Amino acid sequence: MTVPQITAVRLGGSPALPLLVLGPSLGTSARTLWSRAATHLADRFEIVAWDLPGHGSNSIVAHPFTMPELATGVLAMLDDMLAERGAVDTSFVYAGDSVGGAVGLHLLLAAPRRVQSAVLLCTGAVIGEPDAWHERAATVRASGTAAVVSGSADRWFAPGFLQREPETGGALLHALRDADREGYAQVCEALAGHDVRERLGAIGAPVLAVAGRADVPTPPASLQEIADGVRNGRLVVIDDVAHLAPAEAPAEVARLIRAHAAGEEPAGPSPTVAEVRAAGMAVRRQVLGDAHVDRATAAATELTADFQDLITQYAWGSIWTRPGLDRRSRSLITLTALVARGHHEELAMHVRAARTNGVTNDEIKELLLQTAIYCGVPDANTAFRIAQKVLADLEEETS
Repeated sequence: MTVPQITAVRLGGSPALPLLVLGPSLGTSARTLWSRAATHLADRFEIVAWDLPGHGSNSIVAHPFTMPELATGVLAMLDDMLAERGAVDTSFVYAGDSVGGAVGLHLLLAAPRRVQSAVLLCTGAVIGEPDAWHERAATVRASGTAAVVSGSADRWFAPGFLQREPETGGALLHALRDADREGYAQVCEALAGHDVRERLGAIGAPVLAVAGRADVPTPPASLQEIADGVRNGRLVVIDDVAHLAPAEAPAEVARLIRAHAAGEEPAGPSPTVAEVRAAGMAVRRQVLGDAHVDRATAAATELTADFQDLITQYAWGSIWTRPGLDRRSRSLITLTALVARGHHEELAMHVRAARTNGVTNDEIKELLLQTAIYCGVPDANTAFRIAQKVLADLEEETS
C-alpha cells in the first residue's frame, strides 16, 4: 500500500473541544478554502484541516496513490497528532469538499468507529469520467497547473462570485497556480479510480450531503445519490453556490456543520407540496420499483387518483424521506405492522421492498418469528406463506 504524506493545518479551536477534520478540493489549499468557515466554528470545535500532496503546506509528492490510500494517509496524520496527546483512536466530525468529500466516504467505509458524522460537500460517490481525469493529469504534467486555471474558475464559482469576492476567489486561483503539477496529476488519477456507489449502503454514520445549485462537476443529483445511498443521509442544496461551498457560502456551511454535528436538522425553508410529492415519488419508485408504481399510476381512476396522490405525498414524501431512520429499519417496522394488521396484499409488496432496502431473507425470517410471539401464531403462519412465495419469485427472477 502506498500511503501519501498528509500535512495538518490547524484552523482554530481548543484541543479541549471536539475534533472537526476538514478536507480540501483539488487545486485548493486548506486555508484558502476553509479559513472563513472556520471562524464560525472555532468556539465549538478544535479544527484541523489537511492539504493534498503538492498543495498548500504539503510539499511532499512521492508515489501515486488511490483514494483509499489517501484516506489512510489522512487517518495516519490524525493518529500521529493525537498520539502526541495520548488520545489514541479519538473519534471526530468530518467535513470535506469535492475530493475532500470523496475521502470522507472512504473514511466512513474504512474507519466507521472513528467518524461520528460527516458533511460531504460538492462531491460524489463517483466524480466525472476516468478518461477525463487521465487527460487532465497529462495536461498538467505537460503544462503545469496554470493550464487549468481558466477552466477551474468556470467550474468552481457561481456566476458573479469573482466580482463580489475578488480577494477570496483570487486566493483560491493563486493556490491552484502554486500547486505542484505532479501532486495535482496524482490526485486526478486517484479520482479516476474513485467509485463507491455500490458500497454506500455500508455507511451507517449520519451524513449530510450539501450541493451547490450551480455546481456542474458534482450537481445536486450527485449529492442526492449519496444521501439516498447511505443508511442515514440527508440532502441540502445551497443557492448561488457552485463547487467550492466552504469559500462561496462560509457562514451557511458552518451553520450546517454545527447543526449536523449536534444531531439537528438544519433549519431551512419548508419544502413546497410539489417538492414533497416529487421526493415521495422518487422514494416510492426506489423502494417499490418502477414497474409497480407505473402499474398503480396507470390503474388510477377518477375515484382512486386522489388516494394515490395522498400516499405518495404523505406516506412516501413525508415519512419515508425522513432522516431519523434508514430505509432498512423502516422496512422492518412496516413488515411488523402489516403482519399485525393482517394486510396481506401490502405485506407481499413490502417483503419485496424490504429485500430492495437491504433486508436479508434470514432477517425477514427472524422478524416473522418475532411476530408469532407478539402478533399471534395464525398471523405469522399466513405471513410466512406470503413471504415464502415472494422470496421464491425473487430468486427465480434473479436466477
